[in-house]
Amino acid sequence: SFLTKGFGCGERGAGRGSQTADAPERSAAPRVSVFILLLLIFTPRVDSSWWYIGALGARVICDNIPGLVNKQRQLCQQHPDLMQSISEGAKEWIRECQHQFRHHRWNCSTLDRDHTVFGRVMLRSSREAAFVYAISSAGVVYAITRACSQGELKICNCDSNKRGQASDDKGNFDWGGCSDNINYGIKFAKAFVDAREKMVKDARALMNLHNNRCGRMAVKRFMKLECKCHGVSGSCSLRTCWLAMSDFRRTGDYLRKKYNTAIEVTMNQDGTGFMVADKDFKGSTKNELVYVENSPDYCLMDRAAGYLGTAGRVCNKSSRGTDGCEVMCCGRGYDTMRVKRVTKCECKFKWCCAVECKDCEDVVDVHTCKPHKRPDWQDIT
Repeated sequence: SFLTKGFGCGERGAGRGSQTADAPERSAAPRVSVFILLLLIFTPRVDSSWWYIGALGARVICDNIPGLVNKQRQLCQQHPDLMQSISEGAKEWIRECQHQFRHHRWNCSTLDRDHTVFGRVMLRSSREAAFVYAISSAGVVYAITRACSQGELKICNCDSNKRGQASDDKGNFDWGGCSDNINYGIKFAKAFVDAREKMVKDARALMNLHNNRCGRMAVKRFMKLECKCHGVSGSCSLRTCWLAMSDFRRTGDYLRKKYNTAIEVTMNQDGTGFMVADKDFKGSTKNELVYVENSPDYCLMDRAAGYLGTAGRVCNKSSRGTDGCEVMCCGRGYDTMRVKRVTKCECKFKWCCAVECKDCEDVVDVHTCKPHKRPDWQDIT
């Protein structure tokens, strides 16, 4: 069931408790590496998350992953091979997040050796948090589904439910091949990712659950039909088809557009769902990202809040968009530096089978945002 009428991406359920995660359980086994122990001791704790699995790689040890709640830890112990897939998937969705926000003041920057991955930025229930929760949930679906189809997991394989004949705009075809098992990917992602949010009810938990589901559904939205032709001389009189996931970039592009149109919401009085903040809003929130708090401007570094600021960021002098120097630098101005750039040019195909290129040098102007200027009164001692 949905949170409120028309609010289909979120699900009714319990939410998160405090923003500080439960302390990681101690493991009696001596198998924990010194490296992970040092990370656990010296890394600042804010709101540890399963996202940190991506930083551990092959060193995933369920009892010592900071930020896992009991349900997630149990799933980790039951399915260690799935955790490896989620670890690889985490790297992929973080790269996608950074690609989507590469021209924005907040550029999905991560903190090395920090259990929170993104720092305190995610404590704010902003549209940036909405995007991160959606893309991370989508990343788990994508990673698990791909691993199932590639035969890397014991618990799942291809989707064998599609049988018989069907048709599309090109005519009839037979179901066959190896369809991606998107339903299993969604099922496991829901159980694992949503577990933390189902512990205590509050507005942030409901927001996260809604955006998590939007992310999962975004992957399914771009399933595509792939076919193999049969017949005389490849006439394609007979076709065998299956469903496959599209490239993850399509999911990233889609969720990035949803970020642009994200809807501000407030929790209803009985604490069971949301209301749209704008009383004049007439549309459906079913497939939209939602947020509770407005975003900061991200212009200046604020270590306490986790904002890195835009000082030193490269900007586009001629652009009027978010990557333009006026917007990126928040009106502080920019510095220009002439740099020598080497690129491949005059490429020619050489039989057989290589491409030979020359190295060409040119000089380009690189513009970077000026740092924040301290008020004069702060320099008086």
